[in-house]
Amino acid sequence: MAKTRIVLIGVALSMLALALPARAADTSTTFTLAGGALSISASASRDLGSGSTGGGTLSAQLGTVTVTDNRGALVGTWTASVSSTDFTTGGATASETIAKGQITYWSGTATASSGTAVFLPGQALAANAQALGVSRTAFSASVIVGNNSASWNPTLTVNVPAAAVAGDYAGTITHSVA
Repeated sequence: MAKTRIVLIGVALSMLALALPARAADTSTTFTLAGGALSISASASRDLGSGSTGGGTLSAQLGTVTVTDNRGALVGTWTASVSSTDFTTGGATASETIAKGQITYWSGTATASSGTAVFLPGQALAANAQALGVSRTAFSASVIVGNNSASWNPTLTVNVPAAAVAGDYAGTITHSVA
């Protein structure tokens, strides 16, 4: 019986010796994740249709606007803004100009989104539409963790002045993000 104990103890010590490394070396290991860019995209051009002189309104959707945030922020925010130029035709005289303050904008809610963030439309409903006489908030995101994106399809309404003359009017709607 004593011989059996010695053999068992020997086997146990051998197994313990095999389980422990003879030597160990630790390697401190690091890596870097680089953040990307914050960007915005929108249609290059859009025809809002046609209307009549003598007052009234013309309303149409502008097309999808998308903010893509690849900065990889732990706690980030972004705000997309929208502004307008005056819309003009011919020689841009007073009767050939529809002032940017006569253009209203409402973002509506997000048509698509991804990532972890709280997305807020600048004007969720048509009743919240704002005149573009000054720059307005189109959309924003807060409580961002990692990469995210949001898209919306805003609606523009042109309030045609009674004195506006017939013609093809052109202007620029600018979306920016910071």
